[in-house]
Amino acid sequence: MNKLSVAIITKNSKKSIEKCVSSALFADEVIVVDSGSKDNTVQICKNMGCKVIKKEWMGFGKQKQFAVNSCKNDWIFVLDSDEVITDKLQFEILSVLKSPKYKGYKVARLNYFFGKPLYHCGLYPDYTIRLFDKNFGTFSSDKVHEKVRINGKVGTLKHHMLHFAYNNIEEFIEKQNRYSSLNAKQNRLKAIINPYWTFFKIFIIKKGFLEGWRGFVIAKLYAQYTFWKYIK
Repeated sequence: MNKLSVAIITKNSKKSIEKCVSSALFADEVIVVDSGSKDNTVQICKNMGCKVIKKEWMGFGKQKQFAVNSCKNDWIFVLDSDEVITDKLQFEILSVLKSPKYKGYKVARLNYFFGKPLYHCGLYPDYTIRLFDKNFGTFSSDKVHEKVRINGKVGTLKHHMLHFAYNNIEEFIEKQNRYSSLNAKQNRLKAIINPYWTFFKIFIIKKGFLEGWRGFVIAKLYAQYTFWKYIK
């Protein structure tokens, strides 16, 4: 069976990192690349047996590619510090690694907002490529919303991972404000028009209304993010 490395990037992740790393310990290696944590994130990871590498922040794409390059095994699973690999996904990954049919695999995410999993708002299944052979896959160099590019065919795993996105509205606003600065595309016309479309798409077309007040808040705040992105 092919050996597996799990790559995680961190910064001040003490609230979520223990649960994240615990879900990854089935792998042959867990690599953590930390970009200057001021809390005890690094010590938690070391205590759990991870190899920790300190690296100044380069943007999401380059930081994750650095983490991938730091892994000793060819097969990589890239995990964010607020994500968890479920038991079912773990068993599926190990089964796939016995004889991979593809060079990379998409994995669904079940996103938790304000303590509850969301199946609407366009947030599920939220597929991204996470499991791949690093000889055939690389991250884009985007500062935010980075993607894995695979030179070969891509499969899809059946089971999802968990993403504990935001515990409260303050966290949501802070992160979206930061991301909008990284992804700024100044266009005043789009700043006026696009937020209305974003809200309508998430709340109506993607059936966010079925999530109650959470769906409304998510649609409203993503519309705000769209405004920030085009006005900055």
